[in-house]
Amino acid sequence: MSSKETRKQVISNNLKNTIEETNFTNLGTKKKGKVRDVYLKGNDLFLVTTDRLSAFDRVLTTIPYKGQVLTETSAFWFEKTKDIVEGHIIDYPDPNILVCKNLEIFPVEFVVRGYLTGTTSTSAWTAYQKGEREFCGCLMPDGMKKNQAFEEPLLTPTTKSDIRDEKISAKEIVEQNLMTEKEWQQANEIVFALFSRGQEIAKQNGLILVDTKYELGKDSKGKIYLCDEIHTPDSSRYWLSDSYLENFNAGKEPKNIDKEFLRLWFKENCDPYQKEDLPKAPEELIIELSDRYIQLYEMITGKEFSPSDKNVKQRMEKNLTSRGYL
Repeated sequence: MSSKETRKQVISNNLKNTIEETNFTNLGTKKKGKVRDVYLKGNDLFLVTTDRLSAFDRVLTTIPYKGQVLTETSAFWFEKTKDIVEGHIIDYPDPNILVCKNLEIFPVEFVVRGYLTGTTSTSAWTAYQKGEREFCGCLMPDGMKKNQAFEEPLLTPTTKSDIRDEKISAKEIVEQNLMTEKEWQQANEIVFALFSRGQEIAKQNGLILVDTKYELGKDSKGKIYLCDEIHTPDSSRYWLSDSYLENFNAGKEPKNIDKEFLRLWFKENCDPYQKEDLPKAPEELIIELSDRYIQLYEMITGKEFSPSDKNVKQRMEKNLTSRGYL
């Protein structure tokens, strides 16, 4: 879409045209994740990306086109990285749906960090401020500043959990039999190559890929695949590249296009961990966040976003039926 005004008008017209949850009874066994509804049917895994915005261990609201942005961003990156590692995608029947191989997913998230940054209790910068110099088995040199680039990106894995991911080292991953030494070495090479490709393409489009997470799985023969999503606005941190150095040298935070403002609104207006019924997010904030997702898609991919103004649920049902899945 050509301008912010155009994007916001389209979003405003589709505020109610969102997907909070799906119930495709003929699509297989369903498991509901934070953002995706996952269906297993035979050897096929259907990843249906909804428009849910999740934070504070709950769904806050739905954001128009969020699911489409995440799915189409992943589809873009799977294509751009297929020479590095094969993705798990079998089919792409709808802007919100990927059909994938049903693989054994490694119980580890592969978090690659290009910069010393973050604000949460588990971030590298928080640990660094406390004097820690070993982070997930990686050594961080003395004398670094917040938002400074590492000399080489770090791989800082975590365990996968429905409650809270925990930091873990490569040595511990192998010792706990989460992966074999050979699998870890393969995965290590794959994720650094993916991150390098991601940074390269992001730079061409005016962005810095700061950090991201990857998921990998294997088939019955032990072949490793890239799974889940890749380099999306939900799985990755991006900064605007044209102002990074000036802001860093001035001790200012890098400019970004993120979703933190809406999470802050909920924190300022209620206790989102305790309050049973959340207040309704203002329409102007939902429109702004949807616009940011679309803007990021266009910057990340260098492509123009094509919003669908059809009923999203009906469109998904039609597309799944036409492919013979329903």
